[in-house]
Amino acid sequence: MAGHSKWKNIQHRKGRQDAIRGKIFAKLAREIYVAARMGGIDPETNHSLRLAISRAKANNMPNDNIDRALKKAAGTQGGQEYERIVYEGYSPGGAAVLVETLTDNRNRTAADMRHLFSKRGGNLGEAGCVAWMFERKGRFTIKRDETGMDEEEVMLLAIELGAEDVVTTEEMFEITTSPELFLEVKSGLEQADLNLYEQEVTMVPESMILLSGDEAVKSIELMEALEEHDDVQQVYANFDLEDGELE
Repeated sequence: MAGHSKWKNIQHRKGRQDAIRGKIFAKLAREIYVAARMGGIDPETNHSLRLAISRAKANNMPNDNIDRALKKAAGTQGGQEYERIVYEGYSPGGAAVLVETLTDNRNRTAADMRHLFSKRGGNLGEAGCVAWMFERKGRFTIKRDETGMDEEEVMLLAIELGAEDVVTTEEMFEITTSPELFLEVKSGLEQADLNLYEQEVTMVPESMILLSGDEAVKSIELMEALEEHDDVQQVYANFDLEDGELE
C-alpha cells in the first residue's frame, strides 16, 4: 500500500511544493468554502469541513485565511456555486490518473481537462474507467529519527487507535486508516507527541505501473499541468519511476 505516495515523493524531490503554495492556499480556501456551504460552518457537526480545515492546517495555511473562507460561506446567499467533478484518464504509458475538481463552469473545466490530457500524450476516459483502481484512505507519515519510538511501539499505538496498516521504510513510518477515523487517529498520534510529517486523506492505488524514458517524463509533465489548473483540487496516479529516471 505504500506505493500510493510515489507521486508525492516525486513532488518533494523536485522541490515543487513551495513554488505552488500560493495556489494551494487558494484551492484549500475553495474546499473549505464548499464544505461549509454544503454542511454548515460548524466543524463539530460537519465532517467534510473538519477534514478540509485539517488539511489546510497541515499545509500551514494561516488561520486568517481559514476564517475568511468560513465567513464568506456563512455570509453568502445565492453566491458562487461549485460542483465536485472527478475526471479519469490515462497518462502516457497507460498509468491511471484521477483528477478531483471544484468548478463553477463544468463545460470550461471539461474542455480544459481534455486539452491537458491530449496535449501531453494522455487520454481522458469515461467516468469509472480508473476509479475502481483507487481506494480512499487516511495517511500519515512520521520520520523514524524523530519519534523516539521503535517500530513495534509505533505499530501497537497505531493499531490501538484504529489504524489499518503500518509500513516501515528506512526513513519513515507510514500509517493508513479509514477516512472516517482520520481525525481520531490524528489526535491520538499527536497526543503521543509524534510529529506528523505528512497527513492527508488521499486515494490509494491498488497496484502500481512502472514507467521509464519518454513515458515517465510526459507523465510527470501531465501531472504538473493538471495540478497547476485552478479548478483542480487533487491529482492521483498509479505510476512509479525506474531508479534514476527523475534525475
